[in-house]
Amino acid sequence: MGPTGIPLTLGDVATVTRQDAPASLTRQDGARTAVISAVPTGEDLGALTTALTKVLADTPLPAGATAKVGGVSADQAEAFGQLGLALLVAIAITYAILVATFGSLLQPLVLMVSIPFAATGAIGLLLITGKPLGVASMIGLLMLVGIVVTNAIVLIDLVNQYRGRGLGIEEAVLEGGRHRLRPIVMTALATILALTPMAMSLTGGGAFISQPLALVVIGGLFSSTVLTLLIVPALYLLLERARHKRGFGADLRGTY
Repeated sequence: MGPTGIPLTLGDVATVTRQDAPASLTRQDGARTAVISAVPTGEDLGALTTALTKVLADTPLPAGATAKVGGVSADQAEAFGQLGLALLVAIAITYAILVATFGSLLQPLVLMVSIPFAATGAIGLLLITGKPLGVASMIGLLMLVGIVVTNAIVLIDLVNQYRGRGLGIEEAVLEGGRHRLRPIVMTALATILALTPMAMSLTGGGAFISQPLALVVIGGLFSSTVLTLLIVPALYLLLERARHKRGFGADLRGTY
């Protein structure tokens, strides 16, 4: 009511305009935030995250405003970081165990060459099948660290045994490769065949996790087995020849 007793309308005391406003306000760390969500339709979350990041970088924002990708993309990036650290720790632990087992700092390095061979085959098979590198694939790479080194261990261990019995470097490598060829190939083939149903998505609803993991293990095991039987003995031979020429060759006789 006005001073004269006449009713007043809102337009008499204020200017009324219609403006768009958010239905609700959300804050994070005291700052106003707006969330734009979307459901990815493809499997390659990494490629989608890269595309979104590029679009955000090319989009002009108002002064004081920032934008970042979150949700499952941020979760995947965090998981990749944790699995990458776990992979480095696994490699370091494996190397330490090999040093303690073989009593040498150089021979374990020859054995560890199997790991990059495995990564090459694993990533190659993912590219061939068109599967993205996800968390399940990283878990498969972590598993490969212990699996692929085993073949090199049993091969070089037998070579050292032959050298301990008095054989020369070349003869020990030839005999070790000849006797370990069949067991290494058979164990690798058995593992590959056992994982084939998972790689072919025959495991039911969990195929989105099991298939990339199986593909990584199969590809890594195949490449590491083939290259381990060829390159690891060659590197071992070069290393021991160099040590023998410099007078650092260890006397392995009577060790076993």
